[in-house]
Amino acid sequence: MKTLKDVISLKFKTSESEGVIFHGEGQQGDYITLELKKAKLVLSLNLGSNQLGSIYGHTSVMTGSLLDDHHWHSILIERHGRNINLTLDRHMQHFRTNGEFDYLDLDYEITFGGMPFSGKPSSNSRKNFKGCMESINYNGNNITDLAKRKKLEPSNVGNLSFSCVEPHTVPVFFNATSYLEVPGRPGQDLFSVSFLFRTWNPNGLLVFSNFADDLGNVEIDITEGKVSVHINVTLVKKNRIDISS
Repeated sequence: MKTLKDVISLKFKTSESEGVIFHGEGQQGDYITLELKKAKLVLSLNLGSNQLGSIYGHTSVMTGSLLDDHHWHSILIERHGRNINLTLDRHMQHFRTNGEFDYLDLDYEITFGGMPFSGKPSSNSRKNFKGCMESINYNGNNITDLAKRKKLEPSNVGNLSFSCVEPHTVPVFFNATSYLEVPGRPGQDLFSVSFLFRTWNPNGLLVFSNFADDLGNVEIDITEGKVSVHINVTLVKKNRIDISS
């Protein structure tokens, strides 16, 4: 396929922060990749480069944040030559690609939800998308409908289900005065806690626990947007350990 114009749209939701949403590449060095990186949306595009380096076509644009919230997000990519409109949840970003070429020359198939292993370093370091997509439309073709009716030829549909499974996690909302107290485990010499959290507040207490026999306490909090762990031990000279990230 050699196109001057492209219109690609889809909706997705996921609880993963990394994953390839779609990818296509050609023998001329052209490629287009839409993926999640650190829960942000990244569109990478190359309409052609030359080996001398005087024409460098790689262009990468990042938009959005916290897209791993398992809510539906809509994407629209409109390309006319080197002019691109990237719309995420009705927020549009306009940019022009690097280089001098206008056509996207894709010799191979386009893959949704991942990218085939090509032996290149770029392919084995990227994760496949894990989540739900709907309303996938590529240049007027309803990919979701065609895949469901098995009308895509040639195609390789791997382990797809045409339903969206909800995650089993149950979120808990805390306001400024609420807290959750759970029983401790006496006689254990290991303290282990893990959780996911999301907040707009730069400060707040996440976890607090006293050790048994007045041996001290551990505290995990957010201070000015950074997570800090404070361990107070009463029986040693260096009685306080602070870790910040």
